Amino acid sequence: MKIYTKTGDKGFTSLIGGTRVPKSSLRIECYGTVDELNSHIGLVRDQDINATRRPLLKEIQDRLFTIGSALAADPEKSKMKLPDLHAADVTLLEDEMDRLNVDLPELRAFILPGGHPAVSHAHVARCVCRRAERLAIHLGEESFVAELVVVYLNRLSDFLFVLSRTMAHELGVEEVTWKARL
Repeated sequence: MKIYTKTGDKGFTSLIGGTRVPKSSLRIECYGTVDELNSHIGLVRDQDINATRRPLLKEIQDRLFTIGSALAADPEKSKMKLPDLHAADVTLLEDEMDRLNVDLPELRAFILPGGHPAVSHAHVARCVCRRAERLAIHLGEESFVAELVVVYLNRLSDFLFVLSRTMAHELGVEEVTWKARL
């Protein structure tokens, strides 16, 4: 099977269900951002500090593919059976955050991203996740987006914040707090 089809050469692509849409459409931007997020999660997963968390991060990547397939489907025309999210997927993130938070110092200020390249990758993933969440909300204002998609992306961005703090803690990197200039 060839990767290139040439069907997108004029700036259009097909959704699941066959509907042709401009590549600049909000739906394409939304699932493209989820794909970008998935790549960033892969980079986070590949950091040595996350060796024990690789199965969890792969699970997250699998769920992002689930979200991407839902967003890539025309809600009006697609008859294809697609994988779906479950409340347990959100609960998994919440349980992991609770487990990781136990070993972290109390958060008393805003934290500036950085301190170590691995930590910075997690912060970038968090920011891309927030963008994906905003785009999913925007898309949901004009077309169907399952509520659990937005909930999962919201919880995932929280998880990535806790993960970045955990990584910094495990690496012995000082968290740099924001000091407001007044």
